[in-house]
Amino acid sequence: MSFNLATMLKESTVSAPEKTFAYFEGEELSYAQIDEASGRLAATLRRDGYEPGEAVAVQLPNIPQFVVAYFGILKAGLVMVPLNPLLSPREIAYHLTDSDSRALVTFHQFADNALEGAREAGDVPVYMVGSVPDGARPFDDLLTEADTGDLVARGADDTAVRLYTSGTTGTPKGAELTHFQLYMNCTVAGSLVDLSGDDVSVGVLPLFHVFGLSSVLNTVIRYGASIVLIPRFTAEAVIDAVETHSATQFAGVPTMYMALIQTPTEGRDVSSLRMTISGGSSIPGEVIRSFEEKFPCATVLEGYGLSETASTSTFNISAENRKVLSVGKPIWGVDVKIVDENGDEQPRGADHRGEVVVRGHNVMKEYYKRPDATRETLRDGWLHTGDIGYVDEDGFLFIVDRLKDLIIRGGYNVYPREVEEVLYTHRAVAEAAVIGRDDDRLGEEVTAFVSLTPGETATEDEIISYCKEQLAAYKYPRTLTILPSLPKGPTGKILKRALKS
Repeated sequence: MSFNLATMLKESTVSAPEKTFAYFEGEELSYAQIDEASGRLAATLRRDGYEPGEAVAVQLPNIPQFVVAYFGILKAGLVMVPLNPLLSPREIAYHLTDSDSRALVTFHQFADNALEGAREAGDVPVYMVGSVPDGARPFDDLLTEADTGDLVARGADDTAVRLYTSGTTGTPKGAELTHFQLYMNCTVAGSLVDLSGDDVSVGVLPLFHVFGLSSVLNTVIRYGASIVLIPRFTAEAVIDAVETHSATQFAGVPTMYMALIQTPTEGRDVSSLRMTISGGSSIPGEVIRSFEEKFPCATVLEGYGLSETASTSTFNISAENRKVLSVGKPIWGVDVKIVDENGDEQPRGADHRGEVVVRGHNVMKEYYKRPDATRETLRDGWLHTGDIGYVDEDGFLFIVDRLKDLIIRGGYNVYPREVEEVLYTHRAVAEAAVIGRDDDRLGEEVTAFVSLTPGETATEDEIISYCKEQLAAYKYPRTLTILPSLPKGPTGKILKRALKS
């Protein structure tokens, strides 16, 4: 079967060519403009000898050129490799080399690192958005050919996006996501929230990340909706987007919700916001309660997925069909089960915890050039996620923690998320993270890090005592450190590995 993911953009443009696709820094860009520009980019790449299946890396913030490059690469039958703009030269060189990327599209603010990394990778050509330094070519050089309107035919199982894992559990690996997987994932995700052409989504999640790319951008394009592109998250920018453009949907990670809770909204009209989606990491129940109290028109719906599952695997579909702290039920066409260390399926119930495994249309076909890692992760048709969870009697999935984050204290299992949930209920705690530290006597000791809500005060001993009252004796943190803020990655996810160093 021949299928190119860029068909989504083509069909939405045919349906409503003059409809606003993107709002960006006071400008409006129509579907026809994005379709035409990406067509020119595809024609230029084909003219310059890029062959179907070859890779082009894109290292851009949430700006219109990201979308143009993404769909232009797809239209040309190439593989798009999204890269984090904050990578060091060494990391850029690694990703370019490992992905076999023939070119890099980047942003002038990242020019020094990008050019050095491209040189280390064998003088990979660099195309620059913005001011162009020596050694790079302007992005507009990719737009010199006329749009032919053609989409290079691809097989449904051909790779569309080579998406690199974060590397938190080892060397980053390229998850091969196909045209069909990405199409199915955004199609099912959009149907779950009744997305339509009348919706306006806040595009603040990084588009180089699977959550922003698949669950936000692809879904908007698939359903002919509009998006407000925000290059860098601030709570004020999100509130401005909702008020100015009557945005109806916001997707973010828990730390974004925490920031929005703490940002004044008096006198602001945010009544258009009907639904918000949380993912990336588990959102504390107290954060959901506080957010919905502040934004009563918006329901927080939590989902679960990975880079290897093209984003969504499970989802809470509505306020009436959700369980707070659960990540919902499997989406259409996806199966989820809990297995023990021998691979045997566990019964339902909170007492039967094990590794979460997933199978379905959303699961990657492989890790690029990593047969051993692929065999380790994909076993008997199931993707082993490395997450610990359980399925309750009603079929809702609960993620307890990462398998590698589990703390074994004196022979007892301590799940950091359970301790973090208690910390978030303390009046003064704004952010919390719990890790295990090596201990000569007990093997590991429970260690917590928190930041405080502006205007609140608390001592470390006071917060430890609060936890001691709420948790079993082996679970509460023996040491706790108050920091101005907790370290975060580019998506806003708290980086526990930085706290362990």
